[in-house]
Amino acid sequence: MYLETPPRLIETQIFSTMPDKFRRKGVRTDWADANRPGVPTDSFIEGPSFDAAGNLYIVDIPFGRIFRIAADGEWSLVIEYEGWPNGLKIAADGRVLVADYMHGIMQLDAGAGRITPVLTARNSESFRGCNDLHLASNGDIYFTDQGQTGLHDPSGRVYRLAPSGRLDCLIDTGISPNGLVLDPSETVLFVAMTRDNAVWRLPFMKDGSVSKVGRFCSLFGTSGPDGMTMDAKGRLFVGHASLGHVFVFAPNGEMIARIKSCRGPNCTNVAIGGAKKDRLYITESATGGVLVADIGDL
Repeated sequence: MYLETPPRLIETQIFSTMPDKFRRKGVRTDWADANRPGVPTDSFIEGPSFDAAGNLYIVDIPFGRIFRIAADGEWSLVIEYEGWPNGLKIAADGRVLVADYMHGIMQLDAGAGRITPVLTARNSESFRGCNDLHLASNGDIYFTDQGQTGLHDPSGRVYRLAPSGRLDCLIDTGISPNGLVLDPSETVLFVAMTRDNAVWRLPFMKDGSVSKVGRFCSLFGTSGPDGMTMDAKGRLFVGHASLGHVFVFAPNGEMIARIKSCRGPNCTNVAIGGAKKDRLYITESATGGVLVADIGDL
């Protein structure tokens, strides 16, 4: 929604596309059968995150793969393993953390090509299906446990894992919790609730709990908001998994821009990159393409 000025339209271009040699054409997977029934799925990329050298890491959920894309667009396989990596974030100290739908929260040693568990259960109960994660400056890991929740089963969870090992459940009534991001002050957490077609706003209380949770913005479509990021000015970039756009919201919730896919409708996740942090990279999952948009003068 906007108040006076219609949202600005920003175009995209293709940064890089998964090479044919990595596509698994004609291969059936349990993940695709459940999440994309009847749709040929040779890959489904997600979780973009940059390392300190400017390489872009992404995941390929159904085939348990993590790739590194160099600045020139060249792809290399970092690891293939038995899992469904969904979200990926790279910490300031270089740690690569993965939200794996099958296993939980994992850590990748990119140099060794090895992935190990960080957290696989809560009180001996397995997670429903971890989707995405966000790293706070103090080392806290925020992550969503989405599973197959939705309006029919509003029991998705949002967790915070402290470096000490303490695990707090912040939300247990989520309607398909997906991407998440802290605001610049780290006093508010934003969570995409895909099947609610909305982004929820979770303010923190002094004791670290959340209260007065509300809808920051509402959208529409056959799917909903997916991966998100936020810039230093507090503007929220929301990838939409069926509308072929990334929507940009001002801190007050007004939509100020829409970034249009040049590739396909499944804009599932986003990452800000470039030397001046003026480029937005977008995973268009169904086609295996990574798009880029200029957001420098937004």
